[in-house]
Amino acid sequence: MDDSHINASASSSSSLSSSFQDTEDDQTIASILAEEESSKLDRRLGKRLSHLDSIPHTPRVNGEIPDVTDATLDHERLSERLVTYGLAELQMEGDGNCQFRALADQLFRSPDYHKHVRKQIIKQLKHFRKFYEGYVPEKYRSYVKKMKKSGEWGDHVTLQAAADRFDAKICLVTSFRDTCYIEILPKDKDPTREIWLSFWSEVHYNSLYGSGDVPTRAARKKHWLF
Repeated sequence: MDDSHINASASSSSSLSSSFQDTEDDQTIASILAEEESSKLDRRLGKRLSHLDSIPHTPRVNGEIPDVTDATLDHERLSERLVTYGLAELQMEGDGNCQFRALADQLFRSPDYHKHVRKQIIKQLKHFRKFYEGYVPEKYRSYVKKMKKSGEWGDHVTLQAAADRFDAKICLVTSFRDTCYIEILPKDKDPTREIWLSFWSEVHYNSLYGSGDVPTRAARKKHWLF
């Protein structure tokens, strides 16, 4: 057998191994999810913000990152809101995957499943293009290709896709001056779970819990530091 056949065989074996690994990862995720009582909404956090009105959610790509002064004020505003409503953050790494890490923590109780979450969101964006392309100002295929890369920041389009993919109501406590709370609902479905995230506007996402209920999970890298 010549080198070209050996290389082709090795490449084929590598692709097959990767495919098996992806399938195994998906099965692991499915098992973890099955163990959770995902059909029951945990409304304990929702009751704390039940008096707040949520604005209609319009998916959008990321805006400009605020300057240091505005970002600092935004962070202080968000921190005050979390204290007011008895919420606390589990800090996500600031590696560009924070939205997907926070979603993974809420869905699977582990930020380490962020690659799986991103993969599922990309599938949603590809398979249901008509739902999302109107919110993307650039060429849609370029947007999806870019969003597929690890480290690419998630936006409100990917949040909507996550809500649709996982049949989840995403509850977003924000640092926006005029908008404290946003609910993102799946299209044409009743949500089967709630996901709670904090959004330091255009800068960072974290996973939310009730004060005193934040799990202890050692991060492998430094948390987002500003």
